[in-house]
Parts: sequence; C-alpha cells; structure tokens
Amino acid sequence: MITTVIANGKDEYAFVETLKARSNSGAKDVSGIVLDILNNVKQNGDKAVYDYTVKFDGKAPEKVEITSDEIDDIISSCDEKYIETLKKAVKNIEDFHKRQIQHSWLTTKENGVIMGQRIRGLERVGLYVPGGTAAYPSSVLMNAIPAKLAGCKEIIMTTPPSKDGKPNPDIIAAAKLAGVDRIFLMGGAQAVAALAYGTEQVPKVDKIVGPGNIFVATAKKLLYGVVDIDMIAGPSEILIIADKTADPKFLAADLMSQAEHDKLASSILLTDCADLADKVKSEIERQVMELERKEIIEESLKNYGAVIVCSDMAQAVKFANELAPEHLEVCCENPMEYVGKLDNAGSVFLGNYSPEPLGDYFAGPNHVLPTSGTARFFSPLSVDSFTKKSSFIYYTEDALKNDAEDIVRFAEVEGLTAHANSIKVRFEEE
Repeated sequence: MITTVIANGKDEYAFVETLKARSNSGAKDVSGIVLDILNNVKQNGDKAVYDYTVKFDGKAPEKVEITSDEIDDIISSCDEKYIETLKKAVKNIEDFHKRQIQHSWLTTKENGVIMGQRIRGLERVGLYVPGGTAAYPSSVLMNAIPAKLAGCKEIIMTTPPSKDGKPNPDIIAAAKLAGVDRIFLMGGAQAVAALAYGTEQVPKVDKIVGPGNIFVATAKKLLYGVVDIDMIAGPSEILIIADKTADPKFLAADLMSQAEHDKLASSILLTDCADLADKVKSEIERQVMELERKEIIEESLKNYGAVIVCSDMAQAVKFANELAPEHLEVCCENPMEYVGKLDNAGSVFLGNYSPEPLGDYFAGPNHVLPTSGTARFFSPLSVDSFTKKSSFIYYTEDALKNDAEDIVRFAEVEGLTAHANSIKVRFEEE
C-alpha cells in the first residue's frame, strides 16, 4: 500500500519528483470557464450570481444574505457540545494570534527628522467557505479570527447553499463566534467574483481568503491583482520524522489522517530505524480497515506516500528541509532539540502527543499553511496577512540640505535628472 524507500541520495529524490507532478495530476484547465463567469458577474452582478447558483447548486436561496436573527435561529439547531468546543477553539486561536499583532511606530532624530510606519487592518476581507462534503468550520475560525484581530473593519463570508437552499448550520455557528459581520449564500467562482468586483448586494473586498475547489482556486488566481488573496493551495501533505522510540501505532494513524483528505495528499515518514518502518506499514494495513475513507487513504498512500529509511537523523532533517512540508511532526525522544534545525515547514508538531489534527482544530496556531514546498519562502496565515503598512518621512530644511548632495549623486548615477532636480531646486539661489 505504501512504498518503502531506502535513502541513498537517488531513490528518495526520484520519489520527490512524483510529488512535484501530483499537483497537475488529473487536474483540468478550467481557466476559460472561470474567466467567463468572472466577466459575467462583473457585468451583470447579482443576476449572474443568481443564475449560476441555480445552475450549479440546484436552487437559489430565498434570501441571499442571512440576517442576524436568522443566524441565531440556524445556530439553535447545532449540538450544544459542538458550540462549547467551538468556543474553546476560538479562545485558543485568539490567544495565539494576539501575540502576532504589530503596532505603528515613530522615531525622531536629533536633526529634526521624523520617520515611522503606520500599520492598520484591511478595510474589508472576503472569506470563502465551501459547503457540502468539504464544509470545514475550523477554516472559518482560522481565517476570520486573525482578520478580526488585525483590525479589519468588516469580514464578509460567502458559502454555497445546500440543495434545499439553506446554509450549513455548523459553518454559520463558527462564523458568528469568529466575528464574521455579514454572510451571503453563494458559492463557486461566482461568489469569488462577487467579492472581488462587488455587486448590488455584496460589497467589494480588499482580500479573499479560504479554501475551495479547482474553480474557486482558479478564480482567486485570475483575480489576484484586482484583490489580494491568501495563497494558491496545493494538495495537503504531512511529513513525520521519527526515531526508534516512536510508537508505530501513532505514526500510522497520523499518516492516514492526512491521506484521507484527498487522493493527491502526500504522507511521508522519515526514520533511521528499519524495524520501525516495517511496524508502521503493518499498523497502516490494520488500522485502515476501520476507517470510513479507506479507498481515498489507500490510493493516496499508494501513489504519494512513502516510508523513507535514512542512514541517520541528520539525513532525515536535511531531507525534511528540502521537502519543506506543510505539516511536520517530530516524534523523537527529544523533539525540542530539532526546533532550531527545521527551517522549512508550515507548522511543526513536537512529540508523540502533538498530532497534526491538534493544529487543524484546536491548539491555536493557524492551519492555513504553505504547500508543495513553498514553506521555503511562504508563511502560515497570520494577523499580518490582514494588515497593510505605510511608511512616513518628515525632513526639515536643514536635514534635507545636509543630505542633498548624496541624493543628487544617486539620482544622476541612475540617469534620473528630474529626481535630481527635485532636490536641487529647493536650494537654488534666486
């Protein structure tokens, strides 16, 4: 079911090449279809959104926007214990992200120069939330809470209605607790277009975040520049580094917890213990028989899963940094010793009792993470993702005069004589 690879400087890298190709495996180019949808919504607004909702979702809701009273009625059908779980998760996520908040600053110099940076939240953010089988309330919390803490004045959420035209109550509950301001029942590329361009009912936003299918992802990609977006996410992935002290039962369960997301998901174990590798494979075969998404897990592990046996832990760490995974578990005797060595990962889970689902739902760090090796240069979603920054400068006449010669020289080296003249003209004798 899952391949064993002996790390020899060649075979493990051959496996990596199959991972790089997987993002396009079975994918179809829907750019033309999506572009037509975007243009139609841009020109025809709510009518275009309504027509697409009927076409793709089967039925349009009686009211596109859910009122505050309606939200309370919808939430009343949710399980009380689920609501309590949501509240605990909100508290943890808020506590973690509060520590990311940056503040504007100002500095003065003896010559009267004043400089600084102004930081503030984006005016309005759009949150796309899938419906159906991909309805994840946890994503609502992870996207909306940092936006709220950043100081965004308004968070607009769109989510597709079910076949009966009604919303998913679990998602609505998460939205209210996370501080979402307005909720619209619409989905697909048409909802992304409505957020980007604005319609008669839906206000135009500055940034669109949240997961979605190939049509939603393509819409976000095409609209980048019209609005900002979070990222173009690839298939989900987990990498586990484990030594001989790790429990094979835990490792097998964690590998499969990621594999169940998608047939293109990648689950990899790096270990220096061949015996552990064999035991993990046996555990996978035993545990998978009891899991509902057995077929997805098996196909994912068969095509994009691997147990890679390294010569030592140093080789495992080196390879992990080269892969730059979305999720990285360290199941070793002394996991903390690896923190400073693992430079490329979206989120790191340390120890045998910090499995990846802990981060997905509850611990506090964001679960919107860079994929497909982009953790080499991208970071998780954060409060900073929802802010904008401006610098400001104030020079006195004497301060500018003191630096004028250097500025003019720079401008003339670059051949920009009008730049140089902007400085010179201020100190010409009349």
